Amino acid sequence: MTRTDVFDEHADIIGNSPSIRQDADETPFSERESAISVRNVCIDYRSLKAGSVKQNFFSLKKVQREVFRAVNNVSFEVPEGQILGITGKNGSGKSTMLRAIAGIFSADTGEIDLHGHSISLLSIGVGFDKELSGRENILLSGLLLGFDKAEIGEKMSEIIAFADIGNFIDMPVRTYSSGMYSKLAFSITAILETEIMLIDEVLSVGDQKFRKKSYNKMKELISKRDRTVVIVSHSMSTLEDLCDQIMWMHDGEIVMLDKPEVVLPVYMDFMK
Repeated sequence: MTRTDVFDEHADIIGNSPSIRQDADETPFSERESAISVRNVCIDYRSLKAGSVKQNFFSLKKVQREVFRAVNNVSFEVPEGQILGITGKNGSGKSTMLRAIAGIFSADTGEIDLHGHSISLLSIGVGFDKELSGRENILLSGLLLGFDKAEIGEKMSEIIAFADIGNFIDMPVRTYSSGMYSKLAFSITAILETEIMLIDEVLSVGDQKFRKKSYNKMKELISKRDRTVVIVSHSMSTLEDLCDQIMWMHDGEIVMLDKPEVVLPVYMDFMK
């Protein structure tokens, strides 16, 4: 199904769906300053056409590259203190958009403005030097987040205790299982608190005990209304439970942006 088909099938709901809605007893998000502004962002992936690397390298002809547009002219605002969830089928551009906000990817066109806020990305496979130990990666990650050595040192024991990976904390990260990796990554991001937290499909990783602990910690962190959070997830229960707004992406574009109770039923019906 194409993006046009998605819009046509749900036009009656999508067309009447405001971009920002808010409960009457809260300060409207629309009246708060933006923490994240995404304006007309396009992100392309470029790849060589089929053929071996050797053939492409030694070819005298100009190698033609295929271009795939992962994010197509996307614009949205995330007010300070909002928890925004992003969902969509695989390949819809969710993680690409999140990593562009984090500064890992650069937009080909458009602008992403964090308005001076500190930011951290929690994502499996991102951010660690695999030859360094867990303890050394805590220091490195903290420095990259803008903390000084003294601030990181004060939090080091708390991070190690929360991660609960035992003697592996002093072993190279390349020896870690995906569960240990996620535990350490989550612990660093959770304990070294930044103003904006970006979370990419990690709350379901790790053993059951840690999943419960990390979920409760996340709820504690995002309950602070001055913290802005963007969560990429396929979990409907996570999105419904934690998020103020849901952004549904399809083929690199925004289909809907509204409250969970508005977006999720339509999205789940689309995914059947």
